[in-house]
This record gives sequence, structure tokens and C-alpha cells, in this order.
Amino acid sequence: MKALVKFGEADGDVEVREVPEPQLAPGTVLIAARAVGVCGSDIHMWRNKQSWETRLPVVLGHETAGVIAAVADDVEGWAVGDRVVCETAASICGTCALCRTGRYNLCPKRQGYGAIRDGAFGQLLQAEPRVLHRIPDNVTFEQAAMTEPFAVAYNALVERAPVNPGDVVVIQGIGAIGALSLQMAKLRGAGTTIVLGTPVDKERLAKAKLLGADITVDITTEDPADVIRSVGDGLGADLVVDATGVSAALKQGLELVRPLGSIVKIGWGPQPLGFSLDPLVAKAVTLYGSFSHTWTTWERVLELFSTGRLDTATVLGGVYDLEDWEQAFEHMESGRNIKSVMVMPG
Repeated sequence: MKALVKFGEADGDVEVREVPEPQLAPGTVLIAARAVGVCGSDIHMWRNKQSWETRLPVVLGHETAGVIAAVADDVEGWAVGDRVVCETAASICGTCALCRTGRYNLCPKRQGYGAIRDGAFGQLLQAEPRVLHRIPDNVTFEQAAMTEPFAVAYNALVERAPVNPGDVVVIQGIGAIGALSLQMAKLRGAGTTIVLGTPVDKERLAKAKLLGADITVDITTEDPADVIRSVGDGLGADLVVDATGVSAALKQGLELVRPLGSIVKIGWGPQPLGFSLDPLVAKAVTLYGSFSHTWTTWERVLELFSTGRLDTATVLGGVYDLEDWEQAFEHMESGRNIKSVMVMPG
């Protein structure tokens, strides 16, 4: 089958190749991918700037929506033709304390699609039934392919860091996770939402306004600290969301957050910090790490899709064929798209 493969450790070592089809194993199903979202992490792997464990070669893609194509004899409750989305935890140990308490996203032996396990930028994906969720009838494959990044934002702003009605929430970065975090903050009742970006984000900052951002700031032309001090009581943000991953964002977040406020860090980045964390102590700030998601997160997001509470149309910048993968990646990297989705060959 055709698949998009990262094959080396140099910038650009990604291409469409013919690879063997995954085989149906006991306890698994095969999913015929219909639409797969492009994640910022896919772009990092394209540029070989990832800061997580990978294997080579590996089929990229982990934001999967499709149709079950085959079901092993020992699998119950699922049938060929079922429309499904697939969580990213391709395998877990199932026995550690984290797995047993429902936090399998943090399992030390977790293997993720598109990093350690072959992902969905191909025609078929092998999956265990525990990671499957049914797509509501009124949700398209292209919408469903965005379940995973919305689940990342849901975990960060609903399950991890607090957002209270009336809070000032600052979102650093207006890539996909920043845009989806903005929507979650609005749903949670944030009073003022402020989105920070750079010149490459010009089009995405305009879309942030459409998504309900109260204020957008190009940090190269305006001091975000001055903007935030002009809001509310002037003490700073109740919550800062780091959706960039660069070290400078955390340094900035410590400047922007109010005493007793919170920072939730979602973005990954390999850079060393290179600055003091004393403001974290001096302000008694709570720093939350937020990684991945679990079963309930996905079910909640799919329900929000079905009831129309989340804006996917503004977020989705373009739908591309697999052969046009480089354009899909570039349109996100350049800031033209918040989110690109690729449709897989049948």
C-alpha cells in the first residue's frame, strides 16, 4: 500500500512509499483510513526537530478517522463498515498503576501511532478495539479527523488546568492546539481571551478573532505584558496556555501570569530553558504539564462535535490527497492553515 514514511534523520526525510499492508492479528481490527489530520508533530518529524522517541522507518499520521475494513474472530462489538476514530495509544502495558487507574496515556510502555508504531498516512491501520470510538452520524470524516487535537486541548483546559467563569486566559501560539484551546477556554466561561502570535500567524490570528478571541497580539509589534495589564485588575492572566513548545514561551508565561495563577504547558520543544524559574516560586504559580488524552476525553469531544459546540470549519484550512502531502504540511508550517487534513486513497 502507499503510505507517507519518515525514513531518515535529516530535514525532509519523508516521502510516499510502497509499504506492506498491516496484517489482521488476534484481538485487532483493520481500519481503512478516510481522513487523517496533519499534526504539528508530523511537521516536526518532517523537519527532524522532534523531541520524543521514534523509530525508523515509520508511517506518519495519528489523527485518524475511517471505516473498519476487517475484524478478528475474537473481537466483539465491532463490524466491518463501522465509522470510527482511533486514539493514539497504539499499545500500552495494561498492568501498570497508571493503566489500572485509567491514565493509560501516561503508561511508561505506551507506543504511539506515527512515532513508534506505524500510523495512518496510508490505506490501512491496525488497532485494538480499546482505542476505537464511533463517529456520530452527523459528523464527517474530515471533522472526525480533528478529534485528537481537540482532545489534547480538552485534556489541558478541562481535565488539567482550571478555567473559571470570568478568567483572563492567554494562549501562546495560534497553531491547531492554540486555536482549539481558545475554543475550550470559551466553553469553560473565560471572561477575556488573549491570543499571542508572530508575523507568520497573521492569517491565523484573524481566524482566532472568528473563533471568539477578544484580543490578538503580534508579539513582535506589541508588548503582550502591557496588553494583559490593561485587562481586569491588571495583575496578569489567570491561566497561560503554552501551545508553542519553545522555551521562550514558558519564560514569557511566567511574566504574564498573575500571582497564584496557572500555566499549562502543552507544546513540546527540545531547547534547554536557559532562564530562572524563580518567578514560579515568587508568584506561587501552578505549572501543569498536559499530555495526550483518555477514553472519556474522546467521547466528550465527539459529543461536542455532534451538538455543534465546536467550530471545525474555521479551523480546517484545507483537505489534500496523500500525493499532495508536502503542500498540506507547508500550508500549516507557513501559517496559511490552522489545520490540514489529508484524505487517503481507497
